[in-house]
Parts: sequence; structure tokens; C-alpha cells
Amino acid sequence: MFPEHRPRRLRQNPAIRRMVRETHVCVDNLIYPLFIKEGKSICEPIEAMPGQYRYSPDSLKKVIEDITSLGIPAVLLFGIPDRKDRYGTEAHKKDGIVQQAIRTIKDAVPDLMVITDVCLCEYTDHGHCGILDEKNRVMNDDTLEILAKVALSHAKAGSDIVAPSDMMDGRVGIIRDALDESGYEDLPILSYAAKYASSFYGPFREAAGSTPAFGDRKAYQMDPANVREAIREAGHDVEEGADIIMVKPALPYLDVIRTIADEFDEPLCAYQVSGEYAMIKATAEKGWISEKACMMESITAIKRAGADMVITYFAPEIAKRL
Repeated sequence: MFPEHRPRRLRQNPAIRRMVRETHVCVDNLIYPLFIKEGKSICEPIEAMPGQYRYSPDSLKKVIEDITSLGIPAVLLFGIPDRKDRYGTEAHKKDGIVQQAIRTIKDAVPDLMVITDVCLCEYTDHGHCGILDEKNRVMNDDTLEILAKVALSHAKAGSDIVAPSDMMDGRVGIIRDALDESGYEDLPILSYAAKYASSFYGPFREAAGSTPAFGDRKAYQMDPANVREAIREAGHDVEEGADIIMVKPALPYLDVIRTIADEFDEPLCAYQVSGEYAMIKATAEKGWISEKACMMESITAIKRAGADMVITYFAPEIAKRL
């Protein structure tokens, strides 16, 4: 009888669709990014990212308790300091904004995993991710020494995982050495292994105040046209001691996620970045799409491509849906 094959038999109702579903989104795989700003009693809406806020350390307790109640296991912290200079000095101070936030979170909810972004772009007055020479070129090796100081200061404050996002060559190795030499050999490194020079970062830069004062970051972040290079980048980071590797952004780079997942055994993280989030939010506000349906479809696609965990601003809303 024609047709011999009837795949629709396994699509007839929600129960059978659940039974044969290949990809599952789980709250255990979600990481929620937070922006931490100097000051007191701050809970400041981010215009370019509806539903997201800048928090002062003393305002974190409620949001952290809410995140924990939803079962989300981890947060990723980005600091917004009051003072910036050419060298990003505030990034590695003992009482820096991220260091304060780590202690606040650990005092409130000790079991929540705190991941800390290790970069200089929010802390430099020029907005680049490294130290500049007299011609305003980012100096790779001089930057490495400062990144190691930043990672070590986060470790001392109580960070559970450090996540270098700067894309300097060799930064995983020098951070691993610095941590090991100071007794933090058990502290994992989540490396932004394949971080592209993407146009999808705009809302984040507005949120964090990290837009470069001149030029762009194409000399150190990856060319969006390249995928074999992502394999090389991830390979270098694994060799240097990365415990988890990341692809950023996520949805425009599903092919890269799949390639890295097939190539490496290390856990793979993907970052659903601010532009991805803002596009769904803005289009839903126009009434042109269903925000919840597109949110779940996008996160499922990222998992289907091979990501073991996902950093997403939708984490609380996804957790509620699950």
C-alpha cells in the first residue's frame, strides 16, 4: 500500500511526540548572565535588552534567590566599574565590582555556580580587550599577564569557574599556570574558544558600556566566514588546559557548534548572545512572532547542534516553561 513509510504515525499527539523526541532542553544546562554595576540599590533596566537589568551587588540577593528557585545551576558575571583606565586596573582589584558580587552571591546561595568573565573591555577607557601600544594596537603578550591577575583575583574571591573571553593567543595556558601556582588547580576554565567578531553583540555593549572607542575587534576575534579556524582555536585551548570550550554567538553559528561537538570530547557551551535575545524580544513586541515558541525553538536548535550547556538571557523564562 502506498505510501509504505508513514512518519506521521509518530507525530499524532503530544505524548508520542515527547516519546520519540531526540533533543531535550533541561534546566540543568542553563547559565544566566548578570550585569553587575558599582553603586547601591541599583536595579536598572537595560533598554536594548527588555527584561534584563544592571544590578549593584547589594541588589543581587532577590534575583539570585529567584534563579535558584527555578533550578538554574549557574550564573555568568560581567562587571561595570565606575573607574576605567588604559590598563583595566579595576578588573583585578580585590574589592572590584565582580569580586564584590562573587562574595555576595556565595554568602546568599553557596551552592549556586558562579562563572566569571575574564576580559578587559568593560574596564579599559578605550573599550578594547587588551593593552594598547603607542599605535593603539592590542598587545597580546602584555595583556596575558593582566588576564592572569584578573582570573586569580576572581578565584580568590570565590569564583567557581573562570571564563576568558578576550581571544588573546595563549591566555588559557597562562591563566592555568597562574591558578595552579596559587593553589587553584581544581578551578575549571571555560574558554571562549571560538568567539567571532559578530554584529550580534550590540545590545551587550550598550548594557556593559564596552563599545570600543575606536576601531573594532576583528584583529583578535574570529572572522565569521571561518569554521576550520574554530577547530584550531578550540584545539589550542584544550591543549593549554581548558576544561569546557565555547562557541559564541550560538544561533548564527550552529554549523560551528556541530563541528566542534564532533571534533572534541570536552563539554561544549554555546552563548545565545544579546542580539539573538533582542531580536526575538523586539519581533515579539511587534506581534509578528510568538516569543515563547521562538525562545524554545531557538534553544532547542542550539542543543540539537551539539551544545551541552547554553548561556542565555532567556534562562529564567525557559526554566519556567520547563
